[in-house]
Amino acid sequence: MKHTARHALAAATVLALSAPATAQNYPAKPIRLIVPSAPGGGTDIAARLIAQGLTESLGQAVVVDNRGGAGGIAGVTVAAKLSAPDGYTLVLGSNGHLSFASAINPKLPYDPQKDLTPISLVANQPFVLAVNSAVPANSIRELVALAKSKPGDITYGSGGTGSASHLGVELFQYKAGIKLMHIPYKGTGPGMSALMSGELQLLMAGLATVLPQAKSGKIKVLAVSGVQRSRMAPEVPTVAEAGVPGYDFNVWYGMMAPGGTARPIVLKLAGEIGRLLKAPVVLERFAVAGLEPVSNTPDEFAALLQREIPAWHKIAKAANIRVE
Repeated sequence: MKHTARHALAAATVLALSAPATAQNYPAKPIRLIVPSAPGGGTDIAARLIAQGLTESLGQAVVVDNRGGAGGIAGVTVAAKLSAPDGYTLVLGSNGHLSFASAINPKLPYDPQKDLTPISLVANQPFVLAVNSAVPANSIRELVALAKSKPGDITYGSGGTGSASHLGVELFQYKAGIKLMHIPYKGTGPGMSALMSGELQLLMAGLATVLPQAKSGKIKVLAVSGVQRSRMAPEVPTVAEAGVPGYDFNVWYGMMAPGGTARPIVLKLAGEIGRLLKAPVVLERFAVAGLEPVSNTPDEFAALLQREIPAWHKIAKAANIRVE
């Protein structure tokens, strides 16, 4: 028994001593960064900038692996369920994959909090509420008053049921106490075309997508969706300050690893990402893509998920939103 106990103690000591060494020697080979979308979108742009920076700072190639399909769920599942928690597979997910998905998809193949390990946020993509120029509302307060006078008459578009552009407006309705009519499109692009033609009255979409169109005079930008004004359009008020207190909605992107990844590796990656997001070249390229760099600690990221997931369950239940 004593002999067995000594062996167990020795093994435990070796494991304890080897854990920091694992992070110290990490990475010893290339890292795969899964992007759960096709090339060219906001997630892909952010991922490639991060991959390039990490390749330089870590001394090992960080290779982007685009895995589109099922609204990004397929790519996240590869990281959450089919990859070893050794730090050599990462995934850049969004709140669409990590906060919304579990609220609206009862058959989601992974648990965002159990099957993935948060590393750091990477970016926010500010959204704005815009209306067709013919809508008789020039502010959020006027829009809310109009919607209350005509429940269900104002139409709003989205990039599809369960998309960010859909859920952002559902949250707006919930907070403002109004009812709008949802018309889903196959992507935000067709929705924007419908808004400009007058087929739609309201749309929530990325700031970088909407602002150039606003110059045509066919649409009016009423407010940005986040809790703070955007650096890209500081003159545009937030929804909260313009009349709907407590409203806060951004699309965010965050780096995750498979569940159970060693904490020293997670902390090392979080530190590298935090430093990288302060680099002038990254700030400049993010701005061009309509992204705002933002980082946090693994614990802060985990706390964000802990707050957001039940909140979105509440919104999805109230609006009866289900996607399978």
